[in-house]
Amino acid sequence: MNPLEARKQLLTRRHFFGRASTGLGLAALSTLLSKDAAASTLPGLPHFPPKAKRVIYLFQHGAPSQLDLFDYKPTLARMRGENLPESVRMGQRLTGMTAYQASFPTAPSAFRFAQYGQSGMWFSELLPHTAKMADKICMIRSMQTEAINHDPAVTFFQTGFQIAGRPSIGAWISYGLGSENESLPAFVVMVSQGSAPGTQALADRQWGSGFLPTTYQGVKFRSGTDPVLYLSNPAGYPAVARRRFLDDLSTLNQIQSREYQDPEISTRVAQYELAYKMQTSVPELADFSKEPESTFELYGPDSRKPGSFAANCILARRLAERGVRFIQLFHRGWDQHSNLPKEIRTQCLQTDRPSAALIQDLESRGMLEETLVVWGGEFGRTVYSQGTLTADNYGRDHHPRCFTVWMAGGGIKPGIVYGETDDFSYNVTKNPVDVHDLHATILNRLGVDHTKLTYKFQGRHFRLTDVHGDAVREILT
Repeated sequence: MNPLEARKQLLTRRHFFGRASTGLGLAALSTLLSKDAAASTLPGLPHFPPKAKRVIYLFQHGAPSQLDLFDYKPTLARMRGENLPESVRMGQRLTGMTAYQASFPTAPSAFRFAQYGQSGMWFSELLPHTAKMADKICMIRSMQTEAINHDPAVTFFQTGFQIAGRPSIGAWISYGLGSENESLPAFVVMVSQGSAPGTQALADRQWGSGFLPTTYQGVKFRSGTDPVLYLSNPAGYPAVARRRFLDDLSTLNQIQSREYQDPEISTRVAQYELAYKMQTSVPELADFSKEPESTFELYGPDSRKPGSFAANCILARRLAERGVRFIQLFHRGWDQHSNLPKEIRTQCLQTDRPSAALIQDLESRGMLEETLVVWGGEFGRTVYSQGTLTADNYGRDHHPRCFTVWMAGGGIKPGIVYGETDDFSYNVTKNPVDVHDLHATILNRLGVDHTKLTYKFQGRHFRLTDVHGDAVREILT
């Protein structure tokens, strides 16, 4: 039998309608090719008037210590070296790295804290630039998560689920709201490397599309003159030849699409078309030569180094200016189980000034009100020292029960602290916020009701927040 005829017989009526109903690749293609590229991918979205048009998420991979940056605990100084009371630990889960320690010595921060702004927000001396933004940010001190190890914790923050396979938050937003720029992806990712040794692995699936069509996955930008792999034409291959090739390839793919009704074929067409447009838009985007000297002064000396966190922050602002919907920067190197005082200082030198500069830059351009900036990692750090506590050194283990995230712009109340922790920054005592709540809040600022942004897969309607989560109304303008 002809293989094509055999394939047709395998395509049952139920299978055909099930696959045809998810032909979102064609919808994505029509969005990319339409004159009105700002139109939403899904009808009815946004659900209500949005406060933010886009998100810049500064994800600090490895988990910064809230005790050494944001959550000031002055009473710990007199308890230095004392065993953390069982009444505080309450039998909570520990990692295998510290579960069998003979003791859990309390380690107060080695750094000075001070209050800033009219809000009187506390910051560590490690964050002098971010501290100046105190009246522009909302600090959530009561974040908590379910995962206690890096990979499931990062996966949970990106997808709302600890096990790989679900769509990332950027993919959900791309799926729901589409792109404002037909020549750039709706979802862009950049990764910078901190100076700390032994950095945790970071998988590309963290910005994947899961069971959504692959057109919604994040596009990773690299440092250097060729930010996107395989985007440039080979030497001697003219643009007109590329256009003819894509037209012919599109014709063949459309024949296959009609034959098999596979939405991934339409997704492939959309991706080829976007890549063609990016051949022009990306080189201009990545060219900093027209940025004034004041930009580099604002973001600091690292901003001239391609691939640095500072340079990526500038690129994030440029992407936001061009209508990219979700921009995520991963900065690695925060996993400080030992030598924390030294290593966290270098991490802050790389990230503090650019993070604050991004807020200032967006505000000076009139973009902060419509851009939501989020800063934080996958969990926090323990108040007790991992390993030996000395006069000038300590480490901290993973701690999911409470940590700090801050947000700015995009319809978030500035100059407030939300949530409280106990005297050990070990348990939340007021206004807990979990990962699903954070996701619901981000979607809310984009005009999306998190309970209504769904996708049917394997007979069930999935959403980013699963069956959980509520937007944190108290921090919304």
